[in-house]
Amino acid sequence: MIARLTPYAMVLPIVVFILAFTYWPILVSFDLSFRHWDFMSSEKPFVGLLNYSELVRSVEFWNSVTITLIFTAISVPLRLALAIAIARYLTTESKTVRALRGAFFLPAVTSSVAIAVIWSWIFSTDAGVANALLNNLGIAKVPWLQTPSLALWVIIIVNTWKQLGYDIVIYVAGLQAIPEDLYEAAKMDGGKRWHTFRRVTFPLVMPTTYFLLIVSVIESFQIFTIVDVMTQGGPAMSTDMMVNMLYRTGFTLFDVGKGSALAVLLFVFLVVLTVLKSRILGKRVHYEH
Repeated sequence: MIARLTPYAMVLPIVVFILAFTYWPILVSFDLSFRHWDFMSSEKPFVGLLNYSELVRSVEFWNSVTITLIFTAISVPLRLALAIAIARYLTTESKTVRALRGAFFLPAVTSSVAIAVIWSWIFSTDAGVANALLNNLGIAKVPWLQTPSLALWVIIIVNTWKQLGYDIVIYVAGLQAIPEDLYEAAKMDGGKRWHTFRRVTFPLVMPTTYFLLIVSVIESFQIFTIVDVMTQGGPAMSTDMMVNMLYRTGFTLFDVGKGSALAVLLFVFLVVLTVLKSRILGKRVHYEH
């Protein structure tokens, strides 16, 4: 009897930890989305769908949704295209290649705050490296982080630089799993590099691409630290992502109910996008695989 219960006893602590610090807060947040609470009062009156109603009627909310979708639509394809292009040259095994993989992957495990501070300095208007290079070319200083039309592009560049290494490592693993015989057969048939990539490489790494697409979209919808450190959602709310609005609503304005409602809507958006991607790409991934 003891031997049968031992495995359950060994996993019990982690199960309790997950229930207490993951699933219980989710349930509490869902409950708070139907209430009004400001952190100060012990009362949490039930307000029904009022928090959701105020959100969907808010221009600020739809602006954050639009900015998040634009950011995702640009950054995710850019990341995946760069990752697979670079990964193709990092599939061989050598000391140099392994060092390059580590160099590319390093930003992915580096503190987001440190990265945001460094890139804020690079794109600083007065003392930034970017404007110093432009000055050497005779181009006037550009207020990168103070211009609404440029600030979002800066965030895209920084986030792509940070996350690219993770995508490259996953693509390298996927590319290394492709049999060399297929490339040799394509070469014998006179297939050019682009034709080989389109007919051999890309279809066989489609499951990897599908996985990275889902992970990248989820990560893009959850971006917070880089935006908070570099722009705080500005200028003129041009980089105000959904999570930044969530943080501001719940922990700056102390409207916990509305912040929780925004968290639920963010979860719903991610579920809908994941289902759509599964419907659109799922059969193709299964077929290619």
